[in-house]
Amino acid sequence: MTEHITYADAGVDVDEGARAVDAIKASVAATNRPEVIGSIGGFGSCFSAAAFKDMEEPILVSGTDGVGTKLAIAQLLGIHGTVGEDLVAMCADDVVVVGAEPLFFLDYVAVGKLKAEAMAEIVGGIARGCKKAGCALVGGEMAEHPGVMAADDYDLAGFVVGVVDKKDMIGPELVRENDVILGIPSSGIHSNGYSLVRKVAIEGKTKEELLEPLDELGGKSLGEAVLEPTTIYAGPLVRALKAGAKIHAMAHITGGGITENLNRALPEGLDAEVWRGGAEGPAWEVPAVITYMVKAANLTQDEAYKTFNMGVGMSVICAEEDADDVAGKLADEGLSAFRMGKVVKGNAGEAGKVIYR
Repeated sequence: MTEHITYADAGVDVDEGARAVDAIKASVAATNRPEVIGSIGGFGSCFSAAAFKDMEEPILVSGTDGVGTKLAIAQLLGIHGTVGEDLVAMCADDVVVVGAEPLFFLDYVAVGKLKAEAMAEIVGGIARGCKKAGCALVGGEMAEHPGVMAADDYDLAGFVVGVVDKKDMIGPELVRENDVILGIPSSGIHSNGYSLVRKVAIEGKTKEELLEPLDELGGKSLGEAVLEPTTIYAGPLVRALKAGAKIHAMAHITGGGITENLNRALPEGLDAEVWRGGAEGPAWEVPAVITYMVKAANLTQDEAYKTFNMGVGMSVICAEEDADDVAGKLADEGLSAFRMGKVVKGNAGEAGKVIYR
């Protein structure tokens, strides 16, 4: 006789999947915008385009990203409530740099063994992130992968769609010589550089060691410091733009640090002069956890600024005469800003680059 083998016997528990969906419904519903049509559970997610009707030429802006190896630390410590915010930040803060308002978000979660409680924590974090970014969590996918992933492993991917009227788009083409570069503080390492973080500070340590408070981290544990969620700038930035902030361009400081991201906001022939300072460090505050990692890896200044955000999660470029007004409008939305440099003449016909003073 042929052996009777169920889907559950093969490692996929559809009943647990149903419990997981029930567990996240309230979190998802809390992110709804007026344009959302229907609720989760359908084959496709619907979003009304009526909000675009007053735009002259609406441009859809999309982005996708993940959280990277920061997830390995979350899994090691069994802390799943913050990585969802990281996921939203990595996507929504990419589309806002052209002036787009994030509208809706979808997630993909692949797990070795589905556990409804852990899934509720993860998606709850995604929902909190969407609320901060101002976008709706309209759907997603939970995929159980027995035999491909270990039971406690999971991976995340996110997808966001935003919109901006073409006449309101910002970017390198608006940047001019002598523009001011404002920095907006990061909350910590954010979601990049974690392969190095794990190598120099996490590997070989027990969960208990990672949860011990450290004086050099201001009393935080290493685990707490490295899992600090990524700041989500999109919501406040959209509101500041709507309030009339005259921003020329923005750069989301992610993988590659300031060196490999601020240059993406520059046109040919113009460079970004960043006031890094000397041995005493920059004029802004660098989070203790970043200083800890730079020291642990024995990085040079150049290596550090090409690896970590160094305390700057988003850079904003504007005209000198508008800098105080832009900083004020950002402050009105809860974002402090400091001067970190200026735009200077580079080499004609060459791509803009970041130089340090």
